[in-house]
Amino acid sequence: MYRSNNVAARIFNRQIATPPPGTSFHCARRFYENIVPNHTVYDVECPDHSFRKFTVDGQYLITFSRNHRDLIVYRPKWLSFSYKGDEIDMFQELPSSAQKFESFFNLIYSVSLASCNELICKDFFLYMESNRFGIFATSTAQIQDAPAVGGAVPGVPSIEKITFHLLRLEDGEILDVKVFVNDFVNLAHNTGVFLYDDLLAIVSLRYQIVHILQIRDSGHLVDVRAIGAFCREDDELFLNSSSQCVGVSERSRLLAGNVENGYHHNQSNTDNSFLSGLKQRLLSFIFRRIWNEETDHRLRVQCLTKSFYFHFQDYVDLIIWKVQFLDRQHLLLKLGSVDGGVSRMADHHRAFFAVYDMETTEIVAFYQNSGDDLYLLFERFCNHFHAASRNSLCMNFISSHSNNIHAQEQLRSLKNKAASYSQFVKKMLVSLPFNCQSQSPSPYFDLSLFRYDEKLISATDRHRQSTDHPIKFILRRPPYSLRFKIKSGPEGGITDGRTKGISTFLFHPFLPLALSIQQTTYLHPSVINIHFRR
Repeated sequence: MYRSNNVAARIFNRQIATPPPGTSFHCARRFYENIVPNHTVYDVECPDHSFRKFTVDGQYLITFSRNHRDLIVYRPKWLSFSYKGDEIDMFQELPSSAQKFESFFNLIYSVSLASCNELICKDFFLYMESNRFGIFATSTAQIQDAPAVGGAVPGVPSIEKITFHLLRLEDGEILDVKVFVNDFVNLAHNTGVFLYDDLLAIVSLRYQIVHILQIRDSGHLVDVRAIGAFCREDDELFLNSSSQCVGVSERSRLLAGNVENGYHHNQSNTDNSFLSGLKQRLLSFIFRRIWNEETDHRLRVQCLTKSFYFHFQDYVDLIIWKVQFLDRQHLLLKLGSVDGGVSRMADHHRAFFAVYDMETTEIVAFYQNSGDDLYLLFERFCNHFHAASRNSLCMNFISSHSNNIHAQEQLRSLKNKAASYSQFVKKMLVSLPFNCQSQSPSPYFDLSLFRYDEKLISATDRHRQSTDHPIKFILRRPPYSLRFKIKSGPEGGITDGRTKGISTFLFHPFLPLALSIQQTTYLHPSVINIHFRR
């Protein structure tokens, strides 16, 4: 049914009509069709910072100093200014005092995070909305050809020091830190870290350990468990007690390894005949699954020879790439080769997915990245893979092909255009596990409200290639009109000979406010545009 574009009529209709049960939030979001950013201040005068994102509650704008040593936090405010005269022209240019960054944001504080030879990872930030805690990371330079000692995986780089900082964003106080020494965690776009409610998972690529930490209300990071070499808390104690029954030489052979980061890295290597606890459970699950598929003994042996023993070393060589929480008990693990784990082009590498139960310490599911069974689950229950925090309401309304008919049509179009179904499945599953807090909850990305070119802009937190053409947001419902446009860079385009760079778009989670940042080269300052409703 056609709905009026007039916001007054929609408010009146809201007073006299009751929305269907369970749709009140969706009905309220329809008002964003009327309330859109309709004005842009180009090339705003602002500090030369690296802008990260708005927090999901809209209270803070996270930025870093250009030298990547200081955290600078702002609070958004609405623009206010005054005119001289009796009449106000809504199309009149804003006064110069209103076209500054300080007119839209208040500086709360600046705090130094990096020490000595560490730098802030500008692409890493996680926000705990219930306590308004922020998690930041600093690290030293990456060592590419680091020797694989102490059970480290050969071929994985090393970082001398990685520090995770837990801050109270209200006042910038550092509440706790967690330090990893001579390890490697993929910090780019939160790839190697996942936050779910008060649980934090950190993947050590170098030592193949998933560290599970709990963030207490007091602001402390508490170690819960380390999944990798051992799965249960008493696994190491059991092995140590068992090794007392064998000779000293046997004991040293079975329990080779050293202690780093507070855990025993007892990984499989040339001096250790034991596989890690997680790898043993994975191999056991694959073996039992193949065994149970056939009832005839002869066919069982054939299937095991073909599908298990022939690929046994391939399974042994798998390493954990990424991890995400599905809920408080289950982890989704992505596994593959060493090259794929450290490469930026992991899309071309073969990968597997496993679901791990932290309570029973068992693998409960195992899939290949070209398998149809996992894709069907992903297609029907995509929202479950985002695993949004229960405390964040707006994050539960991000558009996906399992909750939005327009996203379903886009998925169907991609499937029809694909050269082969298996390649399409690989392309769709390459994003799993999803990076934590990687999507904007802004209603302007709601595909049931607006249509836009997802090659140029989307809810996903990624840099985009700059373009001189504005990005159009068009209504999904009649009269399908253009509601607003977003353009990065100078108003007249780049005229000084610089090549087009990359653009980043930061949308406020609920206000008609957005920042577009265009970066051409590192030597030139970024061009910041502020898009807001006037």
